[in-house]
Amino acid sequence: MSSPALDTAAQETVLIIDFGSQVTQLIARRVREEGVYSEVVPFQKGAEAIQRLKPKAIILSGGPASVIEGQSPKAPEEAFAAGVPVLGICYGEQCMAAQLGGAVEAGHHREFGRAELTVQKVVPLFEGVWRAGERHTVWMSHGDRVTALPEGFEVVATSDNAPFAAIADLSRNYYGVQFHPEVVHTPDGARLLSNFVRKVAKLEGAWTMGAFRERAIARIREQVGTGRVICGLSGGVDSSVAAVLIHEAIGDQLTCVFVDHGLMRQAEADEVVSLFRGHYNIPLVHVDASELFLKELEGVEDPEAKRKTIGRLFIDVFDAEARKVGGADFLAQGTLYPDVIESVSFAGGPSVTIKSHHNVGGLPERMNMKLVEPLRDLFKDEVRALGRELGLPESFVGRHPFPGPGLAIRCPGAITREKLDILRKADAIYLEEIRYAGLYDVIWQAFAVLLPVRTVGVMGDGRTYDHVLALRAVTSVDGMTADFYPFDMGFLGRTATRIINEVKGVNRVVYDVTSKPPGTIEWE
Repeated sequence: MSSPALDTAAQETVLIIDFGSQVTQLIARRVREEGVYSEVVPFQKGAEAIQRLKPKAIILSGGPASVIEGQSPKAPEEAFAAGVPVLGICYGEQCMAAQLGGAVEAGHHREFGRAELTVQKVVPLFEGVWRAGERHTVWMSHGDRVTALPEGFEVVATSDNAPFAAIADLSRNYYGVQFHPEVVHTPDGARLLSNFVRKVAKLEGAWTMGAFRERAIARIREQVGTGRVICGLSGGVDSSVAAVLIHEAIGDQLTCVFVDHGLMRQAEADEVVSLFRGHYNIPLVHVDASELFLKELEGVEDPEAKRKTIGRLFIDVFDAEARKVGGADFLAQGTLYPDVIESVSFAGGPSVTIKSHHNVGGLPERMNMKLVEPLRDLFKDEVRALGRELGLPESFVGRHPFPGPGLAIRCPGAITREKLDILRKADAIYLEEIRYAGLYDVIWQAFAVLLPVRTVGVMGDGRTYDHVLALRAVTSVDGMTADFYPFDMGFLGRTATRIINEVKGVNRVVYDVTSKPPGTIEWE
């Protein structure tokens, strides 16, 4: 069954063929910012995707392989037979050049990082952005380079170490760039991709949240029919938006189940239940399963084991609740695109698994239910936009993300009730200080982590030997990449002092200044 997102954008889809770049999803984000739906598929499934989607344009991503290697990935021939504009980025440019009769060689000077590009000719890809003769900063990351052009192509930009930094076949609307326009390190990159979508492919940009909402509702109704659905509600943005969307589609066929696994933040369970019941007339079952979860997690230290244990228990609880409401045919989840990308080698492609997510993957055979995941094609900021389209209050839409495994993955090492209590109190103080400072809506996500480390301290005239607490705050758009938030030292000092004075069991506070990548946002 096709996704609602695809139905929404049936007339205007840009297909991104992935060769394993770590930033391929940024291409999708840039295209969607132009109001055009984009889908990423691995190169092995490119031919099938072209047949299925009939895209209006195709983008070939970068990748770690070398075109001159015998077993290197290739673009499907259908990409060049579809009669639509094609943009090759980095490896994608080399792949395009090699397959269309040009040449690619290794052994030349490599370019990694910022480079200066000189525009040789203004083409539709550059219109309104770059002019002939200008020099502009771009981001390069390549060892091989194009050394001979296929028939019909011409050079439209050069760099010191890439004489074919940008090439074009204007008769076929084929473009290749050796640099990466999708990353922020290429300052004009988003505008170049906008030109490809708007001026080269001539797409109108009709993919809106309003259109997505209409088609998603239609697809939910088609999938569910007269069946009953239970939705795992965490109170976060994703599950809340999914629940309201599904309720709009099928009404009282939906029952929401909120599972308190004992790993929520301070007073969060009561807040979620009261907020949801106060705003929506949706049946809501509140299950206190904290004893079950904490008992099963006792002594578990490995983060993947924690996630898998929590995922299994969630399924068990949902299965039991489904029977109580008279049986359910479907389980709804707020699974998002980044969840899927991080949890599996994306769609069978060459990227690697980063970590598992409890809400990604199929259901056990013993559960006679099918999954309903209406947000599976969306990034986080798109879900927020959909939430506003659905009329959710800002208190829901603007909430910082909270992981399904909860505080379990913010307590590295074994989990105990004592550690959870310490973490809840410290985390509440941290978020309170962030709100006092007016920074809550500026920060993508902020939380505390209780480390499996004790240090010596001095309080009054006595020696302490207590826990170390790490604070984390990041800025991001969709969670795929993130930078740490640059608090001033006065804020960090005040917050650390409050935590140490008010939370028994903590005598040292540190701040995490790691970006994503190389780190992840959560610690486990």
